[in-house]
Amino acid sequence: MVLGNTCTRGCRFCAVPKGAKGAVVDRDEPERLAKAIREWRLKYAVVTSVCRDDLEDQGSCHFAACIKEIKRLNPGTMVEVLIPDFHGSVSCLKTVADANPDVIGHNVETVERLSSRIRDPRASYKLSLAVLKAVKKLDGTVYTKSAMMLGFGETESEVIQTMKDLRQANVDFLAIGQYLRPGVRHAKVEEYISPEKFEALGQAARKLGFMYVASGPFVRSSYRAQEAFLQSKAGRK
Repeated sequence: MVLGNTCTRGCRFCAVPKGAKGAVVDRDEPERLAKAIREWRLKYAVVTSVCRDDLEDQGSCHFAACIKEIKRLNPGTMVEVLIPDFHGSVSCLKTVADANPDVIGHNVETVERLSSRIRDPRASYKLSLAVLKAVKKLDGTVYTKSAMMLGFGETESEVIQTMKDLRQANVDFLAIGQYLRPGVRHAKVEEYISPEKFEALGQAARKLGFMYVASGPFVRSSYRAQEAFLQSKAGRK
């Protein structure tokens, strides 16, 4: 996670520290990150961040710098970024896309009915879909990815509709996992989904045309991220 540990938004599912202003942007972070990846000999790196509404470019230039530096020092390493919505700014999205990451992810998090209750008011279900659509318009070759958590009280039909909406946005990869409550101030867990139901939802998603689906209680956004990329890349050939 880059750009500090203070998020400028207050989603009810997240335990990351929150504040009106984040940390001073560390201009040396991209180089240190790239060197760490080289030292660890990683072949696949997932880079994410807190939301930085306090920055003029919302952190998009820092994302781009991280991608470029990782690729420069690690030519064989694939890079996936999990980005905020940047308020839907096409300019910010283009900055990230032009740095040539292999995968661009942005999470819809939950179904449309629950989005305003679970997510920060500045985020929205429709905005997240618009972001994912815009990424594909900017670069039709990049893989796009989204994730959602279950257990907030959503219905199965709402989950299926979310899948359909993501496919209409040309999203390639989907991750579905169980929401776990970080603390008493966060949203309650309304239901623990069975492994069998996760499997059934995963099968439904695959039938809708996602190139790769990970669905299970322990699945998170970056779950088997390299596997998703390599399998999908092989399928494109």
